[in-house]
Amino acid sequence: MALANCNHCGKSTEVEIRPSINVALDPELKPRVKDGSLFVWECPYCGHRNLALYQTLYHDPDAKLMVWLLPGNAEPPQQVAQAVKELDGYTLRLVREAGDLVEKVNLHDAGLDDTVLEMCKWVTRRELADKNPEAMDAKLRFLRTEGADNELVMAFPLNGQMQLVNIGFNVYEDARGILQRNPSVKAPDGFATVDAGWIEQFFR
Repeated sequence: MALANCNHCGKSTEVEIRPSINVALDPELKPRVKDGSLFVWECPYCGHRNLALYQTLYHDPDAKLMVWLLPGNAEPPQQVAQAVKELDGYTLRLVREAGDLVEKVNLHDAGLDDTVLEMCKWVTRRELADKNPEAMDAKLRFLRTEGADNELVMAFPLNGQMQLVNIGFNVYEDARGILQRNPSVKAPDGFATVDAGWIEQFFR
């Protein structure tokens, strides 16, 4: 437990935090990670729903996925990062926001590669910007795949409203082809940050 202040009324209350999340040991936590509810708390004084800001290490041994949520500019402890780096076949990611952790888990469960998805987002932002230049800087987040053709559903804020966009799976496949032709574009070893900033250093 930790003390947190409500963003609406400012009153302090104790909220539950989890420094680590192992979904093999606590499988009931996985759906709460996937829908983001594990990182939201309701103020007992005014009812406002707040985002819980804390660091945690998400671990899914069956999926061989570890995602370290570290708000701010903190880095994983070197000793731990080095030990985890030796795990065979694991995907290791470092994220700064709870929403990014949720996205990593959802896309991994959907059988998608986050490096390919970031390339797909890069292409999509430019297509959206053809109609609205402000969309160039939009933060796209993967939500799910749907339909027989496995369309990718993404959300992004624009002009104060949350927008949804459906992207054909062929766009994802095209993005994968781009990365295959550019083998230097790959995530570094260890807990890697794979996001819009990461892909922008390769494609501008």
